[in-house]
Amino acid sequence: MAEVYTTNLVIYTATDFDQTFLLEDTSTNSALDLGGYSGCAKLKKYETSSPSASFDVVFTNTDLGKVRISMGSTVTNNLKPGKYFYDILLNSPTGTTTRVVEGTALVKKSVTR
Repeated sequence: MAEVYTTNLVIYTATDFDQTFLLEDTSTNSALDLGGYSGCAKLKKYETSSPSASFDVVFTNTDLGKVRISMGSTVTNNLKPGKYFYDILLNSPTGTTTRVVEGTALVKKSVTR
């Protein structure tokens, strides 16, 4: 897991958000076994600022390397539109912490309410 996957997200205020990632072992190009892992993900306005919000992190299929980040509408409702930064950190069963995904998140105001 040496390489960090970079992707950008779009989050609409006052709506539920979720995104699933399929993580691979870079040395074998096979699905990363996430058994015993834990994770966290934060959203920040600036890379050095305090977190604006936290994502829920769920491993939807540990054998296939699937991890989902999500935010409920009550959380996204409190976000101000604009550009943010996020990343996902995984903690291995041996205690190693690795950043696996990072990028920007564009928060847009929902038109229909």
